[in-house]
Amino acid sequence: MLSSIVAKRLVTGMCQAVWRPAFTVSSRGYKGEAPDDNKADLIEISLPPWVEKTDEPVDIKRRRLLYESRKRGMLENCILLSLFAKRYLNTMTDSQLQQYDRLINEPSNDWDIYYWATEAQPTPEVYQGEVMEMLKEFTKNKNHEQRLDAPSLEYLEKETQ
Repeated sequence: MLSSIVAKRLVTGMCQAVWRPAFTVSSRGYKGEAPDDNKADLIEISLPPWVEKTDEPVDIKRRRLLYESRKRGMLENCILLSLFAKRYLNTMTDSQLQQYDRLINEPSNDWDIYYWATEAQPTPEVYQGEVMEMLKEFTKNKNHEQRLDAPSLEYLEKETQ
């Protein structure tokens, strides 16, 4: 019986070793929070810093931000930010558009944005502002709207007609 337990552990250990990735790729500044992780398997990939597009026409900026709100690294933010953009993007001032652009494009980790919006973690001072407050309030969903998917783009066709 002891030999079957040892054999089972050996096979289980081999299976786990086969499925374990050889290394993990890290994003700009994200290191993880695993207490036993010595981070020896991380590869740091440097990303270019976010640069504001100051010469971009407002209508192009709104379209770009709508696209970037919908195409995120995680489904929760795809839904949250695309619905937020649908509600507010067309009425944002130039200053608000700049704040929103920085908020969704400068942080390298989408989970940070989600945690700030849901107030699970404090928002860094650099991202505090009118748009972050709007996003936090929107995230509370006080009207209990059903938010299960990103909105279809049909509403855009109605606005252009």
